[in-house]
Amino acid sequence: MQYVLLLPGQGSQKVGMGKDLYEAFPAARDAFHAVDDAVGAALSTLAFEGPADELTLTLNAQPALLAHSAAVWAVLREAIGEHVVSAAGHSLGEFSAYHTAGTLELGAAARIVRRRGTLMYEQGVQRPGAMAAILGVLTVSIDDLCAQASAERGLVVPANYNSEEQVVISGEVAGVERAMELAKDAGAKRCLPLPVSGAFHSPLMAPAVDGLAQALDAESWHAPRMPVVANVNAEPITDAQVARDLLVQQLTAPVQWTRVMRALAERNPDATFVEIGSGAVLTGLARRIAPGVKTAAVGTVAEVEKFLDTAAQNS
Repeated sequence: MQYVLLLPGQGSQKVGMGKDLYEAFPAARDAFHAVDDAVGAALSTLAFEGPADELTLTLNAQPALLAHSAAVWAVLREAIGEHVVSAAGHSLGEFSAYHTAGTLELGAAARIVRRRGTLMYEQGVQRPGAMAAILGVLTVSIDDLCAQASAERGLVVPANYNSEEQVVISGEVAGVERAMELAKDAGAKRCLPLPVSGAFHSPLMAPAVDGLAQALDAESWHAPRMPVVANVNAEPITDAQVARDLLVQQLTAPVQWTRVMRALAERNPDATFVEIGSGAVLTGLARRIAPGVKTAAVGTVAEVEKFLDTAAQNS
């Protein structure tokens, strides 16, 4: 049996995530403690108990989600580690993916994503922006639609190509609002403003690039044990320096998730795609983008036990 790991990004956080893992598995407990120690804050308590509005803050949500994914991986690694053939993570999740690939030790990954979240939050305060999800098939390409809205009202760009029927846009408030209007005229089923603190994956994040690069340079990097398919170009990455460079670019570039999933499905047609961490958003997208792909979402004790039982039967 082969496995592809999928690591969730910001927006998947919820109060209580990982608490049962912490209580049931010493390896999971160690992972949460490692993240707490690295960032100098009790993020595990925040993840387990809330409050939700504090957990949702970018600088908290990102390392908390990393901790949950790392805790699941710590429990699964011995059983399936040698059978994992690739990994990918959505936005923040790409850092979690490099942790599973051994490129970043957990403490290093936690320090980086804490700094990344802080930089993104601060830039959102300095230059307020907005994001929105556009759902449905449009009669106009999302790229052309954003170009028109940018010319008329304010900068807006595609930020996440999540599937053929779901694209997230990002940019100046007026530009995003105009793009939503144009999307409705072009056949969008729904246009949903997202509760975020800035225009992520857009040029509005450019002032945060240098700070992120410095945070990446401050840590030790290792070659990935298996390919990590990058958000920026949907290519399998096996070089640590290339990984670092693409993670910097990712801050202002769109997440090419549809291309990532197609690339993974094409290269690993017999693998089970396992989402490790909070929620099941990525496995849902996987089934829409690559129908027929085998999936599993593993984020709770019950899900871990069920998955390990299945993995043992198939070994």
